[in-house]
Amino acid sequence: MSAVVHVLIPFVLCIALANTDLFNEVLVDVTYDHYAEKKVDNLPVFLAMPFNCLINVGYILLGIYWLLQPVTDCKDSRAVAYAKNVFALMAIAYGPVQWVRLSTLRRAPSVLDQWFTLPIFAWVPVWCNVIVNGWSSRYTVIVEMCSILSYGLAVLHDRGFEVALGYHIAFALFKGVQAQKSHGDAVSKRYFCVAALSCFGFVVLKLQDHSLAEYWMFQNVTGHFWSKVCDILQFHYVFCFLTHLSKKVKKLNKRS
Repeated sequence: MSAVVHVLIPFVLCIALANTDLFNEVLVDVTYDHYAEKKVDNLPVFLAMPFNCLINVGYILLGIYWLLQPVTDCKDSRAVAYAKNVFALMAIAYGPVQWVRLSTLRRAPSVLDQWFTLPIFAWVPVWCNVIVNGWSSRYTVIVEMCSILSYGLAVLHDRGFEVALGYHIAFALFKGVQAQKSHGDAVSKRYFCVAALSCFGFVVLKLQDHSLAEYWMFQNVTGHFWSKVCDILQFHYVFCFLTHLSKKVKKLNKRS
């Protein structure tokens, strides 16, 4: 229940703020021209772009799957379970936000789609800190608050969101490398590498959505769709990486 509250409070607060005039100057795309996938006029609005809409079910299913996974074989299993459940709930919440954005093309869901990306990436360093140093409420609050507030860069500059997202990705990768060096093995290294490659695919395929649409293989199932597939894979392998490290820390402590 505490994990639900942790996600729900900032979620509702961000929704309330996104529906004010605060983000009226933020550069977001609110037309179907932004996407390479063609709108299908004879389908319901929630399936206007079938592939890009339906892929959001993947986030929900992924979140439910990991929410149901036990983490009893971990040092400080309560903290690890909390970190896992918050991350899983973030995935569950993120899918509908993107779906509403595509269905309505309103500014508020578009802002939320960008905004929620930041604390999701920021949760990776929080979980890494649980593995390396144990749970710290102070560290968690600071990281998450800085992450949420960093979206203010999007208000200050048209490319502010990209700057904030780039920093979040770099910070998550840096903390992941630290955790791997401290407690990793060949299995966690493989998980980390696949997660990093998926992150790369997520960024590049999304940016090249229209360019890739020049090739027949990306004209119906577009680069944006595949970027979301990479994003879901990224989510999954980050879960694999961090849960594996969490269990490995307990085994190392038993030996010592």
